[in-house]
Amino acid sequence: MRKNIALVTGGYSGESVISYKSAETMKQHTDAEKWNCYLIDINPSGWFHPADNGDKIPVDKNDFSISINGNKITFDAVLVGLHGTPGEDGKLQGYFDCLGIPYTSCDAATSALTFNKRYTVAVAAFAGIHVAKSLHLFKSNPVSADEISRQLTMPVFVKPNNGGSSLGMSKVKDPADLDAALAKAFKEDTQVLVEEFISGREFTIGVFTSKGNIIALPITEIISKNEFFDFQAKYEGASEEVTPANVEESIAAKIREEAKKAYAVFNCRGVVRIDFIYNEQNGKPYMLEINTVPGQSAASIVPQQVRAMGWSLKEFYSALIEETISIHNS
Repeated sequence: MRKNIALVTGGYSGESVISYKSAETMKQHTDAEKWNCYLIDINPSGWFHPADNGDKIPVDKNDFSISINGNKITFDAVLVGLHGTPGEDGKLQGYFDCLGIPYTSCDAATSALTFNKRYTVAVAAFAGIHVAKSLHLFKSNPVSADEISRQLTMPVFVKPNNGGSSLGMSKVKDPADLDAALAKAFKEDTQVLVEEFISGREFTIGVFTSKGNIIALPITEIISKNEFFDFQAKYEGASEEVTPANVEESIAAKIREEAKKAYAVFNCRGVVRIDFIYNEQNGKPYMLEINTVPGQSAASIVPQQVRAMGWSLKEFYSALIEETISIHNS
């Protein structure tokens, strides 16, 4: 008998536009012979299932169920395709934990931790993973450009501390430009991360668990046409993504090893995507961040890597769902 799967999408942030693209791909490639997949749109106007006839069927938040033609439908698992809040910061995961419904992303604690870029690199550094030197700034406690330039070496990246999709991010070479970059980042978040620039090649790698094994997907190299991998580079074609990366096996092995180590250190579940800069001077990969709900649109990096591994997306999403149900039942 086919199990009922809720594919959650939408969200309360600017990243919702990416969530809807991810959900299209995920819905299309969820194996209909194994799963009854219901799209659940979570957005500021409400939680609902968009029915085929155009109706918006409300979700009963008491038990995360929907009713179609008098039939109550509950879910055996949740396929998480919601970027930003509340699907990537632990809020939705905590709700599902309260209801005892398994889901395909990291748990609430890991999601909340990795959504905060500064806390992520702090934990990574504590575990011996190389990270860039950085400062954590709060809107309520302003720090001057002079103070920042005294503590960090230019150039630096200035970025919102929470969230993803590279919104509000700037590369700053001159201390005189710091105030404008900080204002841009603080428009997106009340916390900002200022991080020293590390020169090198940018790689990103998906990691997931299947049948209890941590598996690293083929690596992608990001070659940005812009000065860095910003929103335009990430989503509007201003970058070249080479999958699998044209990289020496000795370098690829280091990145895979660090990615799998990070996955274990942060107690990740489901598929995550971890970004690295490989510094060619010292031969070390530096971890930038962990994306616990990586993009799944047709052109996104994880689907590219899944295909490069020789799997279909249908096989991949089934593996994620089966893993989360088996963990829940064990």
